[in-house]
Amino acid sequence: MKKFVFLSVGYQTPTRDIGDAWMKWFASIKDRIVDGGSPFGPGMEITSAGVRTLPHDKGAIAGYTIIKAESMEEAVKLARTCPIITGMRVYEAMSM
Repeated sequence: MKKFVFLSVGYQTPTRDIGDAWMKWFASIKDRIVDGGSPFGPGMEITSAGVRTLPHDKGAIAGYTIIKAESMEEAVKLARTCPIITGMRVYEAMSM
């Protein structure tokens, strides 16, 4: 199986309902989870032009999860079941 990184897009202060929905989702994909990940706090972006504070809002990368799946299509199908705030980005973790 291949590994895929799910990046949750969109921060919102969690309510009990949001937390419960996420825990239910994690339970539903538990056999696919490689790394349950973590939520992210505020961040910084470093470029050759300098450093800037990233907003912690609905456009922020809010956390990650690493799962295993046979294909990108299967990973996307799993991501579509997630109780997303704004969106979910899916990337294949390529072998080196």
